[in-house]
Amino acid sequence: MGKTLAEIKQVLDHRIGDRLTLKANGGRRKTIERSGILAETYPSVFIVELDQEEHAFERVSYSYTDVLTETVEITFTDEVTKMA
Repeated sequence: MGKTLAEIKQVLDHRIGDRLTLKANGGRRKTIERSGILAETYPSVFIVELDQEEHAFERVSYSYTDVLTETVEITFTDEVTKMA
């Protein structure tokens, strides 16, 4: 993944509609893992529509800063390497 916020947003803009897995820091040594589809990107955040059979919420949003600071790790299902 890119090293700046603009590069991260650009990569995600080209991956809209792709399946992904998110690993997010849940605080207090907890890691939250979610899977879904990258739905939309906005100037400051991106939105993931979650798989309904696995999760209670329909959508979650994260900022590009979360990816830059490695609070959120994104893995697209068609990739072998992690994006962090």
